[in-house]
Amino acid sequence: MSQTIFANATLVLPDQVIRGAIRVQDGHITDIDSGSAVPAGAVDCSGDIIAPGLIELHTDNLERHIQPRPGVDWPHASAIIAHDAELAGVGITTVFDALRVGSIPSGKGGYMVYARGLASELLALRDRDALRISHFLHLRAEVCSETLIEEMAAFGRDDRVGIVSLMDHTPGQRQFRDISKLKAYVMGKKNLSETEFAAHIANLKEMRDRLGDRHEAAVVAEAARFGAVLASHDDTTDAHVAVSAAHGIRLAEFPTTVEAARACRAHGIAVMMGAPNLIRGGSHSGNVAARDLADMGLLDIVSSDYVPSALLMSAVMLGDIWGDLARGIATVTRAPADAVGLIDRGRLQTGARADLIRVARVDGTPMVRETWVRGRRVA
Repeated sequence: MSQTIFANATLVLPDQVIRGAIRVQDGHITDIDSGSAVPAGAVDCSGDIIAPGLIELHTDNLERHIQPRPGVDWPHASAIIAHDAELAGVGITTVFDALRVGSIPSGKGGYMVYARGLASELLALRDRDALRISHFLHLRAEVCSETLIEEMAAFGRDDRVGIVSLMDHTPGQRQFRDISKLKAYVMGKKNLSETEFAAHIANLKEMRDRLGDRHEAAVVAEAARFGAVLASHDDTTDAHVAVSAAHGIRLAEFPTTVEAARACRAHGIAVMMGAPNLIRGGSHSGNVAARDLADMGLLDIVSSDYVPSALLMSAVMLGDIWGDLARGIATVTRAPADAVGLIDRGRLQTGARADLIRVARVDGTPMVRETWVRGRRVA
C-alpha cells in the first residue's frame, strides 16, 4: 500500500493550525499527529503549510483558454488540458467549471450556444483520465436569453452538473443597475455603436419581459432534475433574496449590496464573493466590496472568478485580516465543500480524501510548492 508522511508541517485543520505530521495512504488521510518530529522516510516540510486542496465553485477560466483572444477559437482539448494544469498549479483540486447556458444567437451583440459541446469534450477527457483534478459543471443559467430551456434540456444527471446559478443580466438591475457600466463593457467587447447599443438594450428588456418568468421557473426545475445545488447570482435587494429563499437557494454568488448580504444571512444562505474583488479592494462593477462584507462577518465562501491564482491568495489574505488562518482557508475549502455537499474533501481529517497542497509564503505571498489529488502528486 502506498504511503506518504508530511512531517514538520504547519497543518491547517478545520478549526486550528498546529505543527505536526499527516499520513496519507491509498488516497486518503489516515493519521494526523502534532509535533515537529520527522520520522524516517517522511517528507520534511520545514514548517511549510499543508492545507486541504482548494475547492473552486465559480470560475470562467476555461472560457479564457477556449477564447484567448476575441474571435479565436482555440483547439478545445488543448485548452481544457491547459486550464486543468493551471488550476492544479495554484492548488485547486476540485473545480466547478462555469459554463453559460442561455444564448442570444440573433442580432449584433448576441452570443452563441457552446456549453453542451464543451461539456462533452471536458467529460470525455475526464473519462480518459487525462485531467489532473476533479471537475464538475456549474451551469450559469441566463434567464435574459433566447435558448435557455433548449440548452438546459440537453444536460442530464450523468453530466456531473453540481451547481446551477440563476442569473439575470437584464439591463438596469442587479449587476447592471448602472447602465453606464454596462455600456462601457458591452460597447468595448462587442464593438457596438451608440445606436446598436440602444437597440441591444431594448432587445434584452423585451426578451426578459417575454421569457424571463418562464425561464426562471425552468431553471429551478432543471436544477432539481440534475440533483444540483441551486444558486442565486447578483442579488441586490431584500426582495431578490426572499425570492431566492423561496426557490430553495442556499448559495448566493456575489450579492451586490450589504442589504442583500444581510438578508442572505437571515435566510441561512451562504454568501460567496470573488477573490479579485477582495484583493483589488472593490468590484469592477461598483458593487459592494468583499472586504466590507468580510469585516462585517458576512463573507462565507470565496471564488477565484477570473483569476485562478487569486483563490489561495484571498484565503491567506482573509486569514491575515481575521487573525485566523484556519478560518481564512476554510472559505476556499470546507465552506465550499459543505455548500455543495462534498463531504469527502475540504478538510484535514482522518478518512478524508488526500487532496492536499503544500504552501510557502514568499514575502507574504502564498506559493504552492506541491498539489496532491487522492494522494497522487499532480503539480
